[in-house]
Amino acid sequence: MTDEKLDQILKQALAPEICDTETKVQRRRKGNMKKFNKIGKGIAAAMAVAIIGVGGLGYFNPVLAAKIPLIGRIFEKIENDVKYSGDYTDKSSILTNEDSEGNLDTSEYSVSDKGITLTASEIYCDGYSIFFTVNIEAEDADFTHIPKHYTGKHVTDNSTASGFYINGNWSAEGNSWNQLENTFDGEVIDAHTFAGMLKVDFAEKFEGSGELSLNVNGLGYDDDRMLDSEDISASHWTDGSWDLVLPFEVNETDVKTIEVGETRGNVTLNDVVVSPYQVIVHTTTPGEQRELTDDRREKLLSKNPDLTDAEMYEILGWSYEPCYTIVFNQDGEILYPDMETAGRAGFAVQGKEIKNLHIFIFDNMDDCTQMEDEGLSSSIVDKAVIAAEICAE
Repeated sequence: MTDEKLDQILKQALAPEICDTETKVQRRRKGNMKKFNKIGKGIAAAMAVAIIGVGGLGYFNPVLAAKIPLIGRIFEKIENDVKYSGDYTDKSSILTNEDSEGNLDTSEYSVSDKGITLTASEIYCDGYSIFFTVNIEAEDADFTHIPKHYTGKHVTDNSTASGFYINGNWSAEGNSWNQLENTFDGEVIDAHTFAGMLKVDFAEKFEGSGELSLNVNGLGYDDDRMLDSEDISASHWTDGSWDLVLPFEVNETDVKTIEVGETRGNVTLNDVVVSPYQVIVHTTTPGEQRELTDDRREKLLSKNPDLTDAEMYEILGWSYEPCYTIVFNQDGEILYPDMETAGRAGFAVQGKEIKNLHIFIFDNMDDCTQMEDEGLSSSIVDKAVIAAEICAE
């Protein structure tokens, strides 16, 4: 039986159990997530959307896992189910080296601490974000109880992935340090092995090649056996030091920037970037007329790493008017949103065909939520500050 067939059978078998578990976890996490200061607010909320436990179902077949060549092929293993899904075969670069006999040499991109080995596998950069895969091995761990969460906009998308928490910072080409996202998607291979993908975003478009520096100081994961406890967030957490430097080069294949320059009221839709795995909407609002520099941002985050842009503007006494952006393709399919920050809203393509984009920018979150629920034909569409149709071909 193939991996894909086994995954399909198990997803169908587990589907009825998702809703009950989701309700239990979401209700508890809403009140307790803030207690765990290593987990970012937005990321923790996303992880709580839907979770299923698969530990005791015989899913992790050690014989099957042994046949999977992981290092150098993690994208191939997980690319159908992670949030930023898609075919990375011809886009990513393999970081590992082979010797004259074809053996993989991972020493340059592998680091160990506290009994956990973190190995970088592949990397891709579209000029706006870096996507890279990692393999985590821990002899004393039992990853088979890591729950899964939905990675599609709707439950009917039937895509789920396991999540791993990560804490630390990253920098590219000597730029200021940024906080790593607190979770990444992937798959549990066996009790001691997890393979996943992370994405980091540039503040401005990057060109050419460079090096991505990672300073990871904490790793953790949830346990489906602790769903009845008061706080299950990263119930297995390890502080340590895992530092890596990964070379990357911008791959501009199938990446396009569409200039818009449409202004309505106090909001300007500057441009839209379409890459193989994401759509990015760049905007300007009144609150962004005062630039939140990297140095100032870094100082504020050093005091509280969970601060949002809006909270930083409030601390500084500046005005900040956030946007709430929704994007549909030409078929009315909504694109899965990432966390929206000042001037940038990102969306996962997830294999959807992108010919035209319908972009709606609201200044009211409730209106945005209503349109998400009702779709492209929503009655709330007239309340959008900007409604634009963009040709993306």
